[in-house]
Amino acid sequence: MDYHQPVLLTESVEALQIVADGVYVDATYGGGGHSRLIVQQLGANGHLYSFDQDEDVLPNLITENERFTFIHHNFRFLKRFLRLHGAGQVDGILADLGVSSHQLDDAQRGFSYRFEADLDMRMNREGERTATDILRTYSAEALQSLFSRYGEVRNAKTLAQAIVAERERRAIRSTTDFMLLLDPLVRGNRNRYLAQVFQALRIEVNDEMGALESFLAEAREVLRPGGRLVVIAYHSLEDRLVKNFFKTGNTAGEVIKDFYGNIERPFRILTKKAQLASPEELRRNPRARSAKLRYAEKIN
Repeated sequence: MDYHQPVLLTESVEALQIVADGVYVDATYGGGGHSRLIVQQLGANGHLYSFDQDEDVLPNLITENERFTFIHHNFRFLKRFLRLHGAGQVDGILADLGVSSHQLDDAQRGFSYRFEADLDMRMNREGERTATDILRTYSAEALQSLFSRYGEVRNAKTLAQAIVAERERRAIRSTTDFMLLLDPLVRGNRNRYLAQVFQALRIEVNDEMGALESFLAEAREVLRPGGRLVVIAYHSLEDRLVKNFFKTGNTAGEVIKDFYGNIERPFRILTKKAQLASPEELRRNPRARSAKLRYAEKIN
């Protein structure tokens, strides 16, 4: 089985408008599908820097290609590590924010309710906090907030209170432990409910929204004027942050004006509406159904 089937592969790479001698970043290497397609279009003086914090991608890296450099770190540190590798400004940046098929299907990672495993969910296995830690230490109010915000769980308050009550009686360490608690609380479609709960935990464990905000701010700094930023989002909050950032230059969507009252518009938005996967792609890869592609060109 492939490590990961990239979503909107052709559309996202085409959006970069690659020039042969340009310098590009694939901020989320994953299975390497986007990176390989980008490298194929680079000439002798072109270069691609790819980021990923997950050690599971290492056996699947592009090898023996002088136009490619892999950076084994979270994309939130984009600017720092590009400088470390001698790269200044770049011509284009691509980020696919989805969890890879490999991560979801690897039982040991604890990302999915479908497998018996420790409740880990760390994308970087050197990270200190696991899903078990969150369930063990967060207050009912904090749990309710994360399930409501990141998972849109309908009974987030009831779920949070049940977790706090249950952990007084026994430890919640594995997916099986957690499922025993969740099953009586399911509202609506069971698979959808469980997916929302596990998604919310995963986002919190990995600080995915914080990482995205940091990445976007640094992407603006390292992009050359005329460079393109291409993002595939899967969660409504992710997509909102990207949309706000393209519109105003900040993820809060706050309109910034200069001394003369001119509105700051750092990007020319090239996707008025998010581009979605085609019906043909959805037939091949149902996981593409929530993907939203947006891209913009840096003005200054």
